[in-house]
Amino acid sequence: MCATVRSTSAAPTAAESKTSSHLQLLSCNILAGGSVRRYREYVTQSWKQVLPTRSKRGNLDNFAKLLGDFDLVGLQEADAGSLRSGFLNQTQYLAETAGFPYWSHQPNRKVAQFAASSNGLLTRIKPTEVLDYPLPGRIPGRGALWVRFGQGKDTLIVVVAHLSLGPTARKRQFDFIAELIGGNDHVVLMGDLNCGTHSDEFKMLFRRTALTPPGESSPPTFPSWQPRRAIDHILVSAGLKVEHLWTLPHPVSDHLPLAARVRLPATLHMNAQAVA
Repeated sequence: MCATVRSTSAAPTAAESKTSSHLQLLSCNILAGGSVRRYREYVTQSWKQVLPTRSKRGNLDNFAKLLGDFDLVGLQEADAGSLRSGFLNQTQYLAETAGFPYWSHQPNRKVAQFAASSNGLLTRIKPTEVLDYPLPGRIPGRGALWVRFGQGKDTLIVVVAHLSLGPTARKRQFDFIAELIGGNDHVVLMGDLNCGTHSDEFKMLFRRTALTPPGESSPPTFPSWQPRRAIDHILVSAGLKVEHLWTLPHPVSDHLPLAARVRLPATLHMNAQAVA
């Protein structure tokens, strides 16, 4: 289904837009602004998952301070406005606080008035199309936010996704994402994908799409206090190039933010400039 591109008061004019042959990307599961510092806190501080706390707003403010150098930011587990966030749309709040002119979000799982998880995208480039797709799974509540930048053949497709914990559900979700990506030449997939790039699910995705395995090892992002698992990813198609992939040492949640510097081909660079 169609989703809405929303503007903040910081929306730039074409004359103010920057020209660049690179994009700086960031992806993070923000746990609705929560913070976990050790495994036992999932139990001892579980009440924070359903009730608002002052620390959540502080975590978001600190996270927003890190976003100034990024062009696109993909969010997972951002609250869309429920009790646990103090009825704050966290994607909108981060866009406005960090000065992003455009934002979109995709609410996926609502638990009465207590929680409303969503994917989100903050962008300094105006999207030309945004679509909202629920992902298949035995338990509903996972989604993919599909965003197009530019027009015609040389466009950029960005997909922000949060996949299931179980491999069977993930395989169905990767199948679905492969269909979404289709034959597009310039694609970015980023999000909390809950598995490593050597998994069978990823191997299938690489066979069916233009996405390529990362040229350097994906850095571990989970758990944030002692990262051991590389389950958050920023992947690009063969027409793009990740020049650097790194994590930010900011434990906004139980995942570290993952960042990438991506070089664009000349034709895509011109399209991106045209819609900014």
